[in-house]
Amino acid sequence: MALRAHISERQRRYGAELRRLRLGADEAVQTAAAHVGMRGPQLNHIEAARTGLDEDRMRTLASFYGCTDEEYLSTLAALGASDGKGWWSQHRRRVPAFALDLAELEHWSSKAYLNYETFFIPGLLQTEDYIRKTFQNSETPLSAAQIEDAIRFRLERQRILDSPAEFRFVIHEAGLLMSFTGKEAMRDQLAHLLEVAQKPNVTVQVFPFSVKATLPYPGPFLITEPASRALSTVVVDHPGVSEFTDSPEALQTYRSRFEDLSRLALPPGDAEISARPHSERDSWGVIQHIKHGLELER
Repeated sequence: MALRAHISERQRRYGAELRRLRLGADEAVQTAAAHVGMRGPQLNHIEAARTGLDEDRMRTLASFYGCTDEEYLSTLAALGASDGKGWWSQHRRRVPAFALDLAELEHWSSKAYLNYETFFIPGLLQTEDYIRKTFQNSETPLSAAQIEDAIRFRLERQRILDSPAEFRFVIHEAGLLMSFTGKEAMRDQLAHLLEVAQKPNVTVQVFPFSVKATLPYPGPFLITEPASRALSTVVVDHPGVSEFTDSPEALQTYRSRFEDLSRLALPPGDAEISARPHSERDSWGVIQHIKHGLELER
């Protein structure tokens, strides 16, 4: 049995879920392995994602553990059956492994995508020029070739916005006022943001400085949700490092946190409603106002 040299986040998650089910049923690894004709070390390798498991034996194990949630099992089966190949594969060795894992998770998590950002425009909504200026100003020096690779990867990643999934973004107002890209690039970025916000499956909200009910959550994060919400993943962005987390407690915490941020943020609005005289302040209007200010500074 050949063991994997590299373990992707998707593969790690599949093995971790099998282990979570076993521990939840309080079954020893040797007992569970014997139930599907394996030895304990083999099941240990599967749970550690060093190797895979076919759907039939996965379902047999799940039944042995007392799991009968068909939506969860179907989603888990799809997670384990994936060969890991997709558009991101051609970018291997050109962008960090973390970015590849994120793109694969986004592709696989086809139901919803929730993203809170503080000082940047969300990656899925960035223009080419904004991406370039972001990487040019990165603390980690990148070569011109590395920057172009990163741009191509991120732009291709954005094609997921054309999928049926629901995309919800909450952006702190501070992110709309950052000037590190230069006025022209930021003006074009805000125009693009207004355009993408008109997509029927995309919601963009601004978390304004004027909110007094609570402190804004300081760190950006995103949640990818597949058909079974139990298999969602949180990506937490810390200074200098990002990480995946999938514990049920973390998922509940971050999902509740996102809903709180969305509740406190301005309503989305749109070009027709926001342009009306005496209309209430909304996210579209704030973005348009900041963009208009940059246009006046030409």
